[in-house]
Amino acid sequence: MHSYEHGGETYDKEITLDFSANINPFGLPEGVKDALLKGIDSFNVYPDQHCRKLRTDLAKKIGIEDKSLIIGNGASDIIFRICFAVKPKKALLLAPTFSEYEKALKAAGCDIDYYALKAEDNYCLTEQFINALTADFDIVFLCNPNNPVGNILEKRLVKKIQKVCKEKKIFLVMDECFLDFTNQCIEASLLSYIKGNENLLILKAFTKFYAMAGLRLGYGICSNRELIKAMEYAGPSWNVSIPAQIAGIAALKEDAYDKATYEWLLNERDYLYEGLLRLEFKVYKPEANYIFFKGAENLYEDMLEKGILLRQCANYRGLSGEYYRIAVKTRKENEQLLKAIKEWRAYA
Repeated sequence: MHSYEHGGETYDKEITLDFSANINPFGLPEGVKDALLKGIDSFNVYPDQHCRKLRTDLAKKIGIEDKSLIIGNGASDIIFRICFAVKPKKALLLAPTFSEYEKALKAAGCDIDYYALKAEDNYCLTEQFINALTADFDIVFLCNPNNPVGNILEKRLVKKIQKVCKEKKIFLVMDECFLDFTNQCIEASLLSYIKGNENLLILKAFTKFYAMAGLRLGYGICSNRELIKAMEYAGPSWNVSIPAQIAGIAALKEDAYDKATYEWLLNERDYLYEGLLRLEFKVYKPEANYIFFKGAENLYEDMLEKGILLRQCANYRGLSGEYYRIAVKTRKENEQLLKAIKEWRAYA
């Protein structure tokens, strides 16, 4: 059996319920499916490597210039491209946080320092982080909401961080891929600070919100045009397929799907959170579409025997196998998970 770094890797397991990947349980929007079927005859030619139609539509949707966008083969593609384009010598990462930052930085030959988040602070970033931002760092990655904890970074602190990074010429990558699942997707974003700030890139993706994990579509927002060009050269051509571009263009029109997602999440996140609390776990207040909690190491294997896949967090720097991150899914699936854990609790 292969070992995996991320959730959703179900190919060599007998899985009936996958709670390991934080993907919208509604699946691909119907409008996206229709667009893909209608565009199937275009799959025999090379894709537009500049993603012109998608960039134009996306820029209009979020209110920026299309020249400030780079489209990639998922957010991970953008993460690697930024590392190879900036060529940082020294980076600062939170621990725990998304492991792909570390992987990309190491591939680019960068030294990494780690800023440990503390259990006594509920793994929240605090004001003390400002003191760690010294001028010898070339790049900092932050994730908002942080993965796997699911907590939104305090806006006042984020504003201060971007200001300090700008003053000290530290390139700041703010990963907002899960921010669309929160009720703070506008006010918590650094989008309003993009213009005129050449030391800031915001990372976003269609992957999770529009259930496009298999299509691979992400993007970066940055006002540094020279850096955008360097990122475009830092990887292969035609990296965003025609199906992915078609899907992205269609997804931008899915207002009803967006609304239904927000309504579902508000109800189901609270339901699953309160259910885990009743099972007497240490559960961290969720603000995204996943929930972080402390259980027991054998919970992973015991659930796997029942065909339920959880995301065990032992491979996150600073966490042990007692920590888990689970996706919020449909009511029926959430009920099945809680029932299985309750039964496990009774015999544990």
